[in-house]
Formats: sequence, structure tokens, C-alpha cells
Amino acid sequence: MTSGHAVVVFGAYGHTGRFVVAELLSRGFVPVLSGRDEGRLRALAAEHGGLDVRPASVDDAAALDRAMDGADAVVNCAGPFAATAAPVIEAALRARIPYVDVAAEIEANLDTFAHFAERAKAAGTVVVPAMAFFGGLGDLLVTAAMGDWEKADEAHVAYGLSGWHPTPGTLAAGTVSRQRRDGRRVVFGDGRVQYRDDAAPTLEWTFPQPMGARPVIGEFSMADIVTVPSHLAIPEVRTYMTVEAARELASPDTPAPTAVDERGRSAQTFLVDVVVRSGGEERRAVASGRDIYAVSAPLAVEALRHVLTGRTATVGVASAGAAFDAPAFLRDLAPHVTLDLLD
Repeated sequence: MTSGHAVVVFGAYGHTGRFVVAELLSRGFVPVLSGRDEGRLRALAAEHGGLDVRPASVDDAAALDRAMDGADAVVNCAGPFAATAAPVIEAALRARIPYVDVAAEIEANLDTFAHFAERAKAAGTVVVPAMAFFGGLGDLLVTAAMGDWEKADEAHVAYGLSGWHPTPGTLAAGTVSRQRRDGRRVVFGDGRVQYRDDAAPTLEWTFPQPMGARPVIGEFSMADIVTVPSHLAIPEVRTYMTVEAARELASPDTPAPTAVDERGRSAQTFLVDVVVRSGGEERRAVASGRDIYAVSAPLAVEALRHVLTGRTATVGVASAGAAFDAPAFLRDLAPHVTLDLLD
């Protein structure tokens, strides 16, 4: 348990932000609620018996500075991150406090590495982008699977979701990403990010039981194609998504997530199957759990706990696998995530 650290949650009243606030409280942190809608912030504060509310928008640097005043860290839960990440990171750097976000947007994460790596390192602070289900969890699993390997030929991250009811934030972020890449799809191959106009392939992936063989969309690229290559020597990084989940994401008729338990989680389950290959050898890591949005909260808050207790491997902009001891971090996620490391 960590007690007393004040953490600004920007976008606190959003779907994932609310999970983050609850997770912070459960671990003894002091959430400071921030975002542009003061009414929604105050309503959320009242739900938790009264929390500090500091309204701010990304186009008001002075308000962001007031939000960060006296805080120990900030977690950004407000998408689209193409619009919010840079201003909130700037504010964190001015306040000289660590920054964590839950961005799944590929281009936004590329921007964070490109624009803030040197400045964050010079400031001696830690900036951890994509510290969420997409980007953070996959990176940790690939890093753990690598073990003592210094390089590998390829890494594959297959997402087995029971379904995918996207939040409005997910849909808005997807729209921004498609606009930024002119409708093209993005992959990571030959050691670099590439944009393509052809259709993504459909193939079969054999997940561990009980899921088994399932049709997946190949090259269904997520933030892992940014986080993994940012620190691991792997020239081919591929991610996959079960066809059913991809169809639900794309359908305009799919409703938003519906809470089915006291913690606000949906019934969605996930299985993330990671395979890393080098020469003729193969290593595997598997994680399973429930609700991709809800599980982003313990991922982000565990990152904050590690940073604020000095358990980081570097300063500057770093993905989860570069910043933390991946196997230990994954074990610390129990009971939210069940982990298997297989040779």
C-alpha cells in the first residue's frame, strides 16, 4: 500500500478515469480530480465523499499548472491523446513530476517518444505513455518472455477478447488516428513503422485453452508496435485481434460497456497470448483477466506506485517494459491479471 501521495487524474470522470480514481483510493493515494468539465468533476468528487477538484483544459497552461501544484504525479486518462498528451506532459515537466497515460493511439505515443525523450531525461523525471491494456500490458509480456535474450527475430501479440463494446473515448480516438494516417493501416516491420493501403489479412491463431483456435485479424496494430520496439531489438512486431471483437468495434450499433459488478466492470474477458521467436527458439507469455478498460487502472496505478517508490530502471520517456522489472510488475498485478510464462 502507498499512502498520502497526491496524484492528479486528468480526465477523471471518463470511463477509464473513474476506474483509475477508484484504484488510487483503494491503494491509499489521494486523487486530485482534473479535466475541463467542472460539473462532472464535482459530481465524481461527491461520489467519493469529497475530493480535491481542479478544473483545467489543455488549452489553458495556467490552469494545468494550478492542477499540478503540490501533486506527486499525474495520470492522463483524457483522449484523444493526440490533443491532450503534449499539453499535460508539458505541465508535468514544469511541475517536475512523473507522468503516466493510458493512450492507445499509435501516433500519439510516437509523438511522445519523439518530442519529449530528451526533455524528460534532462528534467530527471519519468514519462510512461500507453500504460494501459494496449501498449503497456503487451510490452510487459513481450519483455518478460524475452528473458535473457538481447534480441529476437519477431514478436507476436494476439488479443483474444470475448467481445469489444467501445467507449465514446475509444471511438473518438480511433477517428483521430484514422484521420492522421489518411485511412491507411499501420504496421511495424523491417525495424520501422510502415503505412499500408491494402486490407489486413485474416488468419487463425491458436490461443491457450479454453479459448483455442480462433480467426483473427492479422496486423491489427495497437500501441504495442510503438512500446515494444522503443526498447527491444525486435524488427518485426505484429498484433492480432479476434474477428468477433474487431467486428463489434467497427459496428455503429455496438453499445458502450455495461457494468455488471460492484466495481463497474463489464462482462468482457480477455486473453493476451505473446509469442517471441529467435532463431529456432520460441518463448511465450500469457495473461488473462476481465474488462480491458478496468484493468488499465491497476496497470497505470501500479506504474505510479513503482515510480513514486523509486522502482524504475530509467528516466525520460520509457515504455512499461523499459521502465520496470517486467516479471515482477506482472506478478504485482494479481489478482487483476493471471500470468503464465512458458518456455
